[in-house]
Amino acid sequence: MTEYPSIAAVDLGSNSFHLLVAREIDGSFQVLHKEKQQVDLAAGLNSDMILSNEAMDRALAVLKQFSTTLQNFPHSNVQVVATYTLRNCKNIKQFLTRARQCFGFKINVISGQEEARLIYQGVANYEHSEGNRLVVDIGGGSTELIIGEHFTHKQLASRNMGCVNITKQFFANGKLSERRFARAQIKAEQLLEPITVSYKRLGWQSCYGTSGTIKALVSIAQIHFNTSELTYPILLKIKALILEFEDFHKLTVEGLPDERKGTISGGLAVLLAVFEQLGIKRLQYSDHALRDGLLHETSTNREFDIRTRTILTLSEHYNVDRQHSEQICRTLALFYQQLATSWSLQEADLQMLSWAAKLHEVGLVINSSGLHKHSAYIVRNSQLPGFTQEQQQFLSNLIRFYRKKIKLAELQLGSSIELSHFLKLLSLFRLAVILNAKRQDSLCPEVKLTSYADSLLLEFEPRWLAEHTLMAADLEQEQNYLKKLNISLIFL
Repeated sequence: MTEYPSIAAVDLGSNSFHLLVAREIDGSFQVLHKEKQQVDLAAGLNSDMILSNEAMDRALAVLKQFSTTLQNFPHSNVQVVATYTLRNCKNIKQFLTRARQCFGFKINVISGQEEARLIYQGVANYEHSEGNRLVVDIGGGSTELIIGEHFTHKQLASRNMGCVNITKQFFANGKLSERRFARAQIKAEQLLEPITVSYKRLGWQSCYGTSGTIKALVSIAQIHFNTSELTYPILLKIKALILEFEDFHKLTVEGLPDERKGTISGGLAVLLAVFEQLGIKRLQYSDHALRDGLLHETSTNREFDIRTRTILTLSEHYNVDRQHSEQICRTLALFYQQLATSWSLQEADLQMLSWAAKLHEVGLVINSSGLHKHSAYIVRNSQLPGFTQEQQQFLSNLIRFYRKKIKLAELQLGSSIELSHFLKLLSLFRLAVILNAKRQDSLCPEVKLTSYADSLLLEFEPRWLAEHTLMAADLEQEQNYLKKLNISLIFL
């Protein structure tokens, strides 16, 4: 009998938290369970980007509820992502520390670009149209806009404007007026302006809107104007309905859910700005978004990790010396075999080291002087589909310090990364680069690497180092560098 294991996607949004459980049967998903909880996370973010304890408490209460639903799920079958509010709040470490105490699954904080990519995949797997499509998703703290064709995105953008933060800024105390709407729309248009030209130049043949704000606006349009398609004139009519009230606490527009009354004004201002700036003629609603894209990615990643394609694409874009990077990867694989047990290394560690090896010279496109800094900058600031913010930061740090001095004060590691473990991986990466400095397989020595607590013993073939004095000098220098990591390097 064929087994169809359940997989789950959890979306920790700025307005709501979503849990979606499904199983894949013959290429299609059968949804088994859905949960949506209003959290109003973005409402707890102050002007200094500090998340309030009250907002954290609301979020943690929902995570405890989700944890009960997911208690029998293997970790590999659950993917959890956090978006705008958690990626921008300055006290994220405090939240993640508290979350680990009540929620047993890793929370991956993703970039706006990655959020946009996953939203597009959620739509692309369910909505079929020819030519380019534009997808618009208005969340609590950000709005994502994507142009793509079939399953391939062509443009990704995430703008820091959502139904919650725009409402807080322009509709304070619930007050509604034409003037407030105008100011909110102008602000949103200013935030859209940097992407307007490129998006209109690429163009699209169909337009889809996702998530709660657009769903609510479509519901109002269906009841009041007998249409499920949003146009600019329809949006203006909806605005007129809302402006019949002076306070959004008193809104009684049929079709508007109670939980949307406090944020619909900001969301509508954002959508009006999107229509105005991009010249959208009509938009239809899609009930699929980030969590659906995450669900498909969770299933797909069992067979192919999209991050592998991301690394290959970036390395090819910057014309990286593939032969050299593969030599380093082979050395790292050897180190992994020799130290996996004594240093508690996981396959994921080797994977991360191998990706770093394939990208550590992308900075040559800028200058060979300060190569490690240029490469780290490119990796830190590029779009890396499939990578979380923490993983991207991890890669960037490995590459930033793979040569020369190691400045511990400049390390920026995620809250779930142990410094001691990172430094062990960094030491292996640095050694692998040194051993392959000649860029020729035939000149890379056969070595044995052994660890004793925080000491590394690197053994060469008899007399090899005596005949390669430059390598010996490089290793002597590396001894001094690694001392700052409390790692003792011995070679003979």
